[in-house]
Amino acid sequence: MGRRAPTFGPLASVMVAAQALRGFSLMSAPQFAQGRRQEQSTRRYARDARNINEFSTSELKRLLSERGVDFRDCLEKSELVQRLQKSLREGDPEVGEASTIAGLSPNEQSTVKLFQSVAPSVAFITTSVVRQASPLSMRAVEVPAGSGSGFVWDDKGHVVTNYHVIQQAQKASVTGLGLGDAASMASYDAVLVGAEPDKDIAVIKVNAPSKVLKPVAIGSSSELLVGQSVFAIGNPFGLDHTLTSGIVSAVGREVQGFSGRPIKGCVQTDAAINPGNSGGPLLDAKGRLIGVNTAIYSPSGASVGIGFAIPVDTVRRIVNQLIRYGRVLRPSLGIIVADDQVTRNLGARLGVVLEGVLVMEAPRGTPGADAGLVGCMRRPDGSLVLGDLITKVNGNQVKTVEDLLTFVEEVEVGSAVALSVAKNADLNRTEEITTKTVDRSSFARAG
Repeated sequence: MGRRAPTFGPLASVMVAAQALRGFSLMSAPQFAQGRRQEQSTRRYARDARNINEFSTSELKRLLSERGVDFRDCLEKSELVQRLQKSLREGDPEVGEASTIAGLSPNEQSTVKLFQSVAPSVAFITTSVVRQASPLSMRAVEVPAGSGSGFVWDDKGHVVTNYHVIQQAQKASVTGLGLGDAASMASYDAVLVGAEPDKDIAVIKVNAPSKVLKPVAIGSSSELLVGQSVFAIGNPFGLDHTLTSGIVSAVGREVQGFSGRPIKGCVQTDAAINPGNSGGPLLDAKGRLIGVNTAIYSPSGASVGIGFAIPVDTVRRIVNQLIRYGRVLRPSLGIIVADDQVTRNLGARLGVVLEGVLVMEAPRGTPGADAGLVGCMRRPDGSLVLGDLITKVNGNQVKTVEDLLTFVEEVEVGSAVALSVAKNADLNRTEEITTKTVDRSSFARAG
């Protein structure tokens, strides 16, 4: 006859603590309040008392740790049970939210709750391409192309990620959404809604149940301060949800985008961002989205404490347009401007410094022409008359064509734009004019 294992029996608080423990590891934030109410019903758990063998050794150790009981000298599971029973006899603390994560500082408890709340909204994205099985075979096989992270944008199934995560993909799937049931373990095929390579943002969509679609709360990046706490959640190396923390180490950084154009205004952080974190959310201390992790600066390819995120204010503008139109409506003034090198060469030939963007043409009927902008022209004798030089956009200094494009793109199509202009490139003749933007798709090399 084998020895009969002891049971918890009337020690209902053990059941309460165990249920709290299981809830801590499995519940998402919306379930947290429900779990807390369940914990307060000791009679219910007393009726549900189970055999000790139903609790793992790790669960017992965690229960002991939460009660502050030293169990380092326990070798067997039965010793852990005895130690726990002794602790319960000596004092049964009130079980609730505090005891669920007892022993943690307020900051640690806040971080745990943040992760519990946001992790179910962070997706693991895998991509693949279709290739022939062999040069002589007509059979096609799917070949993994890469992986990355993303996050739920809304309850309609839109998921935001980096463009470079999906740019080579012919097929993409999303896993890791939700928590606590079979739906959270499912893989969902994704379709591309739209992408903006210049900002390294893409939106995909999954047909997933609403219960696993919990949108990430949206914050603001316009008032971020160097030194404030940030958290990054993603799936580096294809692992399960991983949380890293750090601070905002700089703002307004410029990062070279995958399209070749720089991404301005990026958030720099020392929170570890590793391969696979791309496309995941960067969060503030309240769990609100403040950026999309996009790149790291590292000679070795691993995190060295310098990571970058696309600011959420930029992300919000782009994502909303991709969802609504399938593309980004690029604001334009309708004018044609000179390349920076051309402007510098003209200034050198004339012996003047042309610091700004030179208007080459302002076609009739465009917003720029209607506002009074004038392009370059030739006199009958062949001499060149310089056009207007744009030096500021909405109060922001403009030195290059990229500056002009960046500042104009910050406003919506149809919005008013204030320009500081040196007439005929003469800095002694400056004017302030106001114009409106139009969709750039109608113009080439437009500002």
